[in-house]
Amino acid sequence: MLDQNKVIAVIDDELQMLTAIDHLLTARGFITQVFSSAEAFLSACTKDAACLVLDINLGGMSGFELRQRLASARAQLPVIFITAVDDEAIHKEAMAAGCVACLHKPFPADQLLGAIAKATRAPGPS
Repeated sequence: MLDQNKVIAVIDDELQMLTAIDHLLTARGFITQVFSSAEAFLSACTKDAACLVLDINLGGMSGFELRQRLASARAQLPVIFITAVDDEAIHKEAMAAGCVACLHKPFPADQLLGAIAKATRAPGPS
């Protein structure tokens, strides 16, 4: 079950994809914060996001660079990478970067929603 009370941050420099993901998530009751670049996300100092839907190939700082920067800052923000590039090496790099999922555009809505559910699932008792 998805917890729609969580904020989902979405970063994609392709306006059509950014808008489509925003509409999908808001239609499902999520609160979204959308950004057209990694730099805009960093400038916003977003601290209340439950997960990040992040395009790998962005103008300026790449999705991989942003993920590395967040990891260096010890940010515990789960990342779902998205990409239009169908390349096994990129998929492996995304998984090695510690993402929850790496989705190839265009992806089914249920695939993204499933990845968000996984990313925002509260850890069980220790």
